[in-house]
Formats: sequence, C-alpha cells, structure tokens
Amino acid sequence: MPVDLHVHTTASDGSVTPEEVVKQALHLGLEAVAITDHDTIEGIEPALNAARPAGLEVIPGVELSTVYQDRQVHILGYFVDLHELDFLAQLTFLRSTRLERISRMVQKLKEMGFAITMGQVLAISGSGSVGRPHVARALIELGSVRTIADAFEKYIGKGCPAYVPRFKYAPAMAVRMIRAAGGVPVLAHPGISNCYDLLPGLVAEGLLGLEAYYPGHTWELTACYCRQARDMGLFVTGGSDYHGPGHKDGGQLGAVTVPYKVVEEMKKCGKRGVPGGRNEKGRAD
Repeated sequence: MPVDLHVHTTASDGSVTPEEVVKQALHLGLEAVAITDHDTIEGIEPALNAARPAGLEVIPGVELSTVYQDRQVHILGYFVDLHELDFLAQLTFLRSTRLERISRMVQKLKEMGFAITMGQVLAISGSGSVGRPHVARALIELGSVRTIADAFEKYIGKGCPAYVPRFKYAPAMAVRMIRAAGGVPVLAHPGISNCYDLLPGLVAEGLLGLEAYYPGHTWELTACYCRQARDMGLFVTGGSDYHGPGHKDGGQLGAVTVPYKVVEEMKKCGKRGVPGGRNEKGRAD
C-alpha cells in the first residue's frame, strides 16, 4: 500500500486542514500519511484524532527550514517525540521569528500603499504557523494580486520590495534537533535545494534518509539520488509536498508515494539510531 511522506496543512502554509488531509488520504487509498508542516507540529494531533477511527496511520513529522551559504535546505523529521520539551521550545522560538518577519513584511507593504493589516494576515493563518503564503492570500483578498504566485513574484519573493529574510538554523543543527527529539532526519527534495555537497557532513551529524521521490525531480535525478542514498547508507523516502489545491509548491496529495516498507524502515531507524539496522560501528546487526 502506498504512503505519502511529505504533506502540509493549515498548521503551516497549506490550505487544507489536517482533518481534510485525512479524508483525502482515505479516499485515495493511502495506508499512511506524514504530516510535515514547516517548523510546527500543531497539525499532527488533529490529524491523528481524525485518522484513528478510520484506521489510517498518521506519521508525526516536521519540516525544518534551514540555510547554508544562501541555499535553502529543508530537513524532514519523522516520528519526533511530540512532548520533548527542548524540541518544543525550539519550535516555539522558530514560530516567534516567523511572526516577527511577517510583521515587518506587512509594514513594508503598508508603506507601499497597500491596506493590509497584521490582523488580516493572522486571521488567515488561524492557529497555524504564519508565513508568506498568508500574506499573499491577504493581498488576494484586497484585490491587489490575482494569485499567490503573483504576490511572490511582485512583492514578497526574494529580492522583491516587501521581502524580509527570516532567521533559520543551519542544516546540521536541524538534524541534531530531530535526533535529540527521537526522530528520523531526512534531507528534503535535494534536487530543489542543490545541496549534494552537504550530504557527507549531514550524515556525520546523524542524517538517516534522502527524499529521492519528489514532484520536482526528474526520473534521472530520482535514480541518481537513489544511488547516492545506497552508497552513503541512507534510506530513500518520497512524498508529494502537498500544500493544497493550486499552491505554487509541490503536487497533489498522493501524486508521489513510496511503499509502506519505507515507514517500517524508518521505525527501525528511530529505535536503533542508524539506517539498515546497523550498529554504532557500522556493522550490520
């Protein structure tokens, strides 16, 4: 049975609630789905509650946004401990930096003549982690742009007049955070972030997997990353990066899946700490 290991909800920058994601996953016949919102785990409990009566497995996850030498590098974390206090504190800190950033962007847009308010943006984000897509939707509501893509291209994308950079951890820090929370760290969409050169260092920090199957990867890239994962002792994951209908990122829910055996492998990694059931000295058990 297929599983989608990269899904976003309204808890971050997705446009579909956790409950609706579960409903869609059941309709598609998925066996499991991983909720991997940006820098937050707020969407996991609602998804778990919705999925439990129907028998769908919801994998607790997160996607941490990091930067290295001006490159955006995203680290997925699976099976994180939802109650690990240090991890929760770090997510709270990241959430506060997001809020500060969006407040500065709204102020810039106001100075440009837009009637946007922080209250409007927060109403759109709801209880989720606020981000640029919520600013884009506010601009759409005002009639200032037609689409989210327009907002990014004209006003809030990198290099645009209302853009404000956001604080981000280094990739190695994200890997360590996930491992400390009992989770399984995976490098997300390497073909998008173009960060193959970082792999040896991230593996040394505890990286366990590579997201080879991804909507933005060609078959040639996917095959290349599968080979690299094998050579480096990493397991291979994949997912749609679903954000909801019409979103500029990712694909449709279930558009990219992997077999359930990948989930089983991740569960073993989380227990033993290394891929493939290897012990601390690298020998297969």
